[in-house]
Amino acid sequence: MSLVIVGSIGLDTISTPAGDVVDALGGSAIYGALAGSYFCPVNIVGVLGSDFPETGLELLKNHGVNLEGLDFKDGKTFRWSGRYNSWNRAETLLTELNVFGDFSPQLPDSYKACNSLLLGNIHPQLQLQVLSQISSSAHLACDTMNYWINLCPDELTKVVQSVNIVFMNEDEVRDFTGKQDIFSAARAVLDMGPEWVVVKRGEYGSIAVSVDDMFFAPAYPVETVKDPTGAGDCFAGAFMAYIANYPVLNSSHIRDAIRYGTVLAAMNVQDFSVQGIVGKNRSNIDACRERLVRWTR
Repeated sequence: MSLVIVGSIGLDTISTPAGDVVDALGGSAIYGALAGSYFCPVNIVGVLGSDFPETGLELLKNHGVNLEGLDFKDGKTFRWSGRYNSWNRAETLLTELNVFGDFSPQLPDSYKACNSLLLGNIHPQLQLQVLSQISSSAHLACDTMNYWINLCPDELTKVVQSVNIVFMNEDEVRDFTGKQDIFSAARAVLDMGPEWVVVKRGEYGSIAVSVDDMFFAPAYPVETVKDPTGAGDCFAGAFMAYIANYPVLNSSHIRDAIRYGTVLAAMNVQDFSVQGIVGKNRSNIDACRERLVRWTR
């Protein structure tokens, strides 16, 4: 059982009330792959420049992440700089696409029959390009953001129509559907074809909605927040890696996938960059998941 993640690979400079980091590991593919590595083998697809640190590659290898799908280019790695004046929203200070500007994802043959595919927050054209390369997959999912919703809604709609699971936050699902009530908005997304819509709600947890089911999950309590960057990517990566182990999904699988995603997102926000999710013990992750089970019965 395996997960393929296609997304951005970057170096982030971040300022929060808890401190600052410069050129720290970031990007949706990095966060998602590390979070997912606790549940199944993960294969990553992305582009990086000649300045990407070797320590970052070693970290991925130590987590068992397959790097065959990485495209190494001459030039600078994608960079993002942001500041958090509140924990719920980042102010973007600088974005440098660099080699990511010409990213054209190509899946190695060994990736094309994956059990689970997560299309990270990238241009819908690239997401469609990846979908055209998949030969078989049990579970297909996409993540997105308001930028793509506003820039290319028709292309994003094609992606949504082609996947089984959609990840969006509250603002995104409202903007995408034009409906202010998130439950009506989720239903509108389901009408496009997906089996599940997972609405991420930050500190308030998440909601998973299908045609005949709905599950509310609280956030895992965190006393100290240092850096919220990548929390949604960790959630989606852990979720999709967990369900990769089940060819046919039921509501119990979805509930546990959400719980595990919630736990990894909570671990992530407690430190800067990816430091909150590396080198963890699966038994500790399972114990946190068990607490969520007790709290959501």
